Amino acid sequence: MAAKKTTEQPQVEYHKDGSLRARGMKLDGELSGYWEWFRLDGTKLRSGHFDKGQQVGEWITYDKQGQPYKVTRMKPPAR
Repeated sequence: MAAKKTTEQPQVEYHKDGSLRARGMKLDGELSGYWEWFRLDGTKLRSGHFDKGQQVGEWITYDKQGQPYKVTRMKPPAR
């Protein structure tokens, strides 16, 4: 049986006004690796990692100046 080929593709999402909303990677259609989201004014809002579409590890929320103000540690998914 042949191994399933995985496809990793960069993703970019935009706000209605055309400014950057989010960027990261998708692997086989699911969010994967490092992602970050931005406010309409361009400052970073949140960032963190995904594994097979699930949030993992530390996620950082940023204040309106783009400085880290909260770190959340994601629990591993129940199996």
